[in-house]
Amino acid sequence: MLSDKPTIFEEGQVLLFNKPLYWTSFDLVNKVRIIIRSTLGIKKIKVGHAGTLDPLASGLMIICTGRDTKRIDEFRVLDKEYVATLHLGATTPSFDLETETDNQYPTEHITEESVRNVLNGFLGDQLQVPPIFSAKLIEGKRAYEYARKGIDRILEPVPIYFREIELLTFNLPEIKVRVVCSKGTYIRSFARDAGLALGSGGYLAALERTAIGSFHVNNAYDIEKFQEFVVQMKQ
Repeated sequence: MLSDKPTIFEEGQVLLFNKPLYWTSFDLVNKVRIIIRSTLGIKKIKVGHAGTLDPLASGLMIICTGRDTKRIDEFRVLDKEYVATLHLGATTPSFDLETETDNQYPTEHITEESVRNVLNGFLGDQLQVPPIFSAKLIEGKRAYEYARKGIDRILEPVPIYFREIELLTFNLPEIKVRVVCSKGTYIRSFARDAGLALGSGGYLAALERTAIGSFHVNNAYDIEKFQEFVVQMKQ
């Protein structure tokens, strides 16, 4: 039996989720929608996210429901914090693990001091070229549609901003960094650019989004806990 009284989700909720690795952003939004509709007997409800995460990334996503979907743009513009693992000494066409390595480079000359110096050089305003394996639009098509067909297309650099960059671990060929950056920043491109700046190569080996503005992944639902919460609402 369908509920006549609007639920809190129809009235509007801003929800924090920890997106699992390998899920698409659409997978998470769809799962949240299904849980709300099937558990609470709702025919239709608006559910949207305030910024995607790649399937090969985990971490924080903001999902809005009902009337609060109108607030999505408010959250999209917030700075993002990531913890990224960069693999140095190799490159991939996608700048991450979606594709196989295509070139190897030396790393013997790279020191912890040189890494810190290079990372500091990224602070502030930057122009960044997005990955060709991305959802950027080129003449009405997503860039990855061209890339997966082996068609070379040029993406224009876009202005971004790095507020904080902190080296967390140095264990070649991998380093782990914490990055706070503006919306529209591709950490995959940052991995590539950092490798180049170090006189080597680099790609993104792992990525977790830990914060969006003042919202932190430590306060986020995983999908199982959210389902338990919605079931308890019904009781």
